[in-house]
Amino acid sequence: MRYSSNCPLCSNQPCGEKPDEFRKWEGDWYNQISSEPFVEFIKPGTVIVLDVQGDGETGSVGSFNSLFWVSKGARGIVSNGGIRDTDEIIKQRIPVYLDYMQRGRGIRPGRNEIESVNKPVSVGGVLVRPGDVVLADGDGVIVVPREHAVDVALFARGILDADKDGRRKLYEELGIPLDKTVIKK
Repeated sequence: MRYSSNCPLCSNQPCGEKPDEFRKWEGDWYNQISSEPFVEFIKPGTVIVLDVQGDGETGSVGSFNSLFWVSKGARGIVSNGGIRDTDEIIKQRIPVYLDYMQRGRGIRPGRNEIESVNKPVSVGGVLVRPGDVVLADGDGVIVVPREHAVDVALFARGILDADKDGRRKLYEELGIPLDKTVIKK
């Protein structure tokens, strides 16, 4: 049996020797100490942005909570660390974007305590405030300050439409079947 430095009940004893106390501690941990009070703010299209810098090697996000967030409407996760269960998260097709400086960092299963909800955080050296627009794809993550979101969306749409027009013409010249990347909506 393993000993856990995370469990205050173990104190150099196997957890199995105190199952009732452990279950109570575990329930308190998930429901009170390390709860996720931000879940009530998740609505369709929400991107969960986490600043877990300084939490050591603890894995804040796993396969269960990430899927639960998606069930509430979340579209993806941006974090500066603390992701575990990555094989399951990939299988669940949940987009996760990590600060590239944190990639490859090993993690230790465990939990973090919530310090704040709906407060500005810094991920990858970028300030992210509640209400900012967060977009991500295979090339990276962009944060648009909420007060500039409409203007940025209009300019971005113009650039995207022009790109699709130009690439669609090249597709046609080259005899490539049209796909969703060149068809305007």
